[in-house]
Amino acid sequence: MVDELKCGIEIHQQLDTKKLFCQCECELVDEPGGEFMRRLRPSQSEMGEIDRAALLESKKRMSFVYQAPPSVSCLVERDEEPPHAANPDAMDAVLTVSRMMGCQVLDEVHFMRKIVIDGSNTTGFQRTSLVSMDGNLEVNGRSISIQSVCLEEDAARKVETNGRQVTYRIDRLGIPLIEIATGPDMRTPEEVREVAYRIGSLLRATKKVKRGIGTIREDLNISIPGGARIEIKGVQELRMLPIYVDVEMHRQQSLLRIRDLLRERGVTDVNDDIMDVTDAFKTCDSKVIRSAIKAKGRVWALPLNGYQGVLRSEDGSMRLGSELAGRARTRGVKGVFHTDEMPAYGIGVEDVKAVRDLLGIGDEGAFVLCAAKKIIAEDALDAVKERAIEALHGVPEETRDPMLDGTSRYSRPLPGAARMYPETDVPPICIDAERLARIDSNLPELPEEKAARFVAEYGVHEQQAQQLAREYDELFETLAVKGMAGVAASVILGTFPEMEREGLASQDIPHDSLVHVFDRLAAGDFAKEALPDIMRQLAQGKDVDGAIEALGLTSLDHEEAYGIIQSLVKGRESFIRERGMDAMGPLMGPVMQELRGKVDGKQASDLLRRAITELLE
Repeated sequence: MVDELKCGIEIHQQLDTKKLFCQCECELVDEPGGEFMRRLRPSQSEMGEIDRAALLESKKRMSFVYQAPPSVSCLVERDEEPPHAANPDAMDAVLTVSRMMGCQVLDEVHFMRKIVIDGSNTTGFQRTSLVSMDGNLEVNGRSISIQSVCLEEDAARKVETNGRQVTYRIDRLGIPLIEIATGPDMRTPEEVREVAYRIGSLLRATKKVKRGIGTIREDLNISIPGGARIEIKGVQELRMLPIYVDVEMHRQQSLLRIRDLLRERGVTDVNDDIMDVTDAFKTCDSKVIRSAIKAKGRVWALPLNGYQGVLRSEDGSMRLGSELAGRARTRGVKGVFHTDEMPAYGIGVEDVKAVRDLLGIGDEGAFVLCAAKKIIAEDALDAVKERAIEALHGVPEETRDPMLDGTSRYSRPLPGAARMYPETDVPPICIDAERLARIDSNLPELPEEKAARFVAEYGVHEQQAQQLAREYDELFETLAVKGMAGVAASVILGTFPEMEREGLASQDIPHDSLVHVFDRLAAGDFAKEALPDIMRQLAQGKDVDGAIEALGLTSLDHEEAYGIIQSLVKGRESFIRERGMDAMGPLMGPVMQELRGKVDGKQASDLLRRAITELLE
């Protein structure tokens, strides 16, 4: 594995400040607000070049509608007012993280414009700045290089896509992002997750980042020997990182096998032209083809001589057909058909033979079909042809979107340097020694330092302390100061994971409710054994008082609890006389079932021992 994989990661984390270039709040809202429409086109960089990814995006001929909620957006997000000065709190947060990773901070920070015309930015570009570089992290005994740390603005939020029109909401547009890019130093899929976890823990330690789903995204840059750099962009779940890496490794290995097989067959190019083969489908049962013809479309075919068996091999190890379909979809069609998957989808053996006859290719000749109007079908099959030619050379560099099952699909070519040009509306920011000294004097506690303090101050186990310090430090310390460190650790590391497995989201419990629960526990309103049940009630939307009432929790004094236990003991007198004090263990279950949440477990045990002793005497 070490010799096969090179992987780097880029982490984009939202900062918990005002927006980067205005004073709007950084919140996502449900209100759509007013709407306006834009069309975007690529522009030349300062070198006079047009970025290939932007050029491809422009060929989609999309239009964009923007929803502008007035509570969280202004004229800056609409691109109707110049950006204000960059938010100093956001810059301080980036400087803090940079110093925590030993990066070299630049003396002067300049913002650049990065061309993005997929509609996610109203301006047609994203503002970004390089703040520091050349740092490193130690993860599991290995040094991972930090190539760069940047401050940039987040994009607008996609609401829906309707044909060639996309609707965005600009509540997210302009939220400050810190971007951390590592070197291609990771050698196993699991190491990728460990590095991402380490960086995430440093970000959380600053107390200056947002938390929750959607506030942090990872881009993976993956390559294997003989392959190419592939960027999987926008992964949101940490647990999925190794899966995406592993699947991409196998995808590249498959593409290399396809390249070698095509070379063995003597395939050097795709020379045939696209042909109208509608006549072969006059009696076809395919709903897709019949619908296309009914809509005044035609059926078009691209011959791919020599490609049979690699579009989708029988064992599923080679799937060039899905790569071709991915390219076609970027040109406005839902997909294409190819011979390795036929007969299927209503296309029969006779239909395939008829197409081969029209194309003048042999019984084993491969082809790809597209059913659509001429201009759309030709554009889609041109993209298929380009991708088929790329297969002769192995793995093409590209950006891919992550899918929920761990696979990825083609998005666009990898962008190059041509997408960058200077931002003339935002002045440079000088980072002087005084500012860095202030940052250095207030660096946050590292996770490992915090874990050691948790062990020393609160007496929790070292392994528990490490988990708490990495993910739940603020919550734990808030609850632990009430003198209940052990109970808090048990709830956070035991009860919450159990709830997640049951489909109950512990993160939905308001922080104030958790504090209130522990206040009530400290006041003796119920026993700690009731906490798991209370947490489940809170996760389902009840407030603390409602949860306690629903569970019928009323704390009992010693005598009330002892009376209940005495009744249980009398009902099992013969069993107790037979077993003596050994009856304690079997009887604790019924006792706790009767008193759960009303009496502390140790107190119940002491009272049961007293009742049994009195009976035996």
